[in-house]
Amino acid sequence: MPASIIAYCGPAALPDDLWTRWNLDPLLIGIFAVLAIAVGRGRSSDARAGWAAMALMLIIFVSPLCAMSSALFSVRVLHHVLLIAAVAPLLALAFPQRKSGPLPIAVLVAVNAAVLWIWHAPGLYTWGLASVPAYWLMQVSLLGSAWLLWRAILAPTQPGTALMALAATIGQMGLLGALIVFAPRPLYLVHLAGAASWGMAPLTDQQLAGLLMWVPAMLPYLGVGLWIAWSSLRSSEPAL
Repeated sequence: MPASIIAYCGPAALPDDLWTRWNLDPLLIGIFAVLAIAVGRGRSSDARAGWAAMALMLIIFVSPLCAMSSALFSVRVLHHVLLIAAVAPLLALAFPQRKSGPLPIAVLVAVNAAVLWIWHAPGLYTWGLASVPAYWLMQVSLLGSAWLLWRAILAPTQPGTALMALAATIGQMGLLGALIVFAPRPLYLVHLAGAASWGMAPLTDQQLAGLLMWVPAMLPYLGVGLWIAWSSLRSSEPAL
């Protein structure tokens, strides 16, 4: 990893120092403390979902996974997948949409897709790791747009609209993952040195990242879609 590109998580973790690379940023810990107070005092609608979201965020931002995401693009994509497909829906359950939002769900789908594609364009991705403000702009926009979309999907609304939003999101994520997998050369050059330090070819690291976004990232969306469809069918069944 070039010395000029130092992300918030710090220089790329090496195999020998991985388990010493915990992120104990006081500001980050303070933010987690405020969120814990909000959940603990009953400010959330679903405390279990709130605590689960916090646990995942601790893994993403505090554990050595943070430093390892500076080394490998595949780990960075795993980081993003956990953020948008696990943390975001849990936060949507903990802090749900109380009434119809100001933006149609189609707009939220488009914004979520645009944010995801923008931050995975090689140039903007590299810029997002170049400074702490850029890094947090990347993280907040990814999580924020995903949270707003999940709130709309999980809100008591027309099941058909939610299913179309899920299908569109699965489609655009799958397309982005496929483009990354089948790229003929490494695109995310910021991870060249990190991949070498872990004994992985940069193109292999990139292909693994694309596969993560192509298949595992879709599973939460698919699972929620099946649950919504099943619930809709059950509610439409005539009472005996």
